[in-house]
Amino acid sequence: MTRETIAARMPLLAAAMLAAMLAGCGDDRSELRSWMENVRATMQPVRETIAEPKKFEPFRYDRAAEVHPFARTRLAGLSADDARSSRGSVLKPDLARPREQLESFPLDAIRMVGHMSNGRQNFALLQVESVVHQARVGNHAGQNHGVITRVAENEVRLRELVQDAAGDWVHRETTLQLQEGGK
Repeated sequence: MTRETIAARMPLLAAAMLAAMLAGCGDDRSELRSWMENVRATMQPVRETIAEPKKFEPFRYDRAAEVHPFARTRLAGLSADDARSSRGSVLKPDLARPREQLESFPLDAIRMVGHMSNGRQNFALLQVESVVHQARVGNHAGQNHGVITRVAENEVRLRELVQDAAGDWVHRETTLQLQEGGK
């Protein structure tokens, strides 16, 4: 065969190869259909029963003689005079007295770094930031109207005056422990 004959038959040969390749991409899906029918016949459907929901029974608050927990007067709070008269509470902070320097800081910012005694009275050395203050029984410290009630070699006890959830003033005991070493 010569070059010219091969060149002349090349388009014909390419067309024959293309036809053979397209014949392989036929639309015969019979094998796929038989497999799907086989799977459908052997698979059992999942049949889970869902349990019935529990019946909701509302709670009825039937203690009419007691204070209702969601009463508007309870939620809004009573006025200061009403609260004092109804509960007999006389605890309240003295806002008229001059504030001491250690009352400007929260208790978690105050560290006890030492103790001194002159024989008659004990003094605590309380550090705030880089400044050390002397404090004794009766001094105030912290932002919750705290009064120092006891100074010992390793701790300072305070009695704070804080409001509870109902708005009543109550006492809370707090202790500052001696901080040994660095920060």
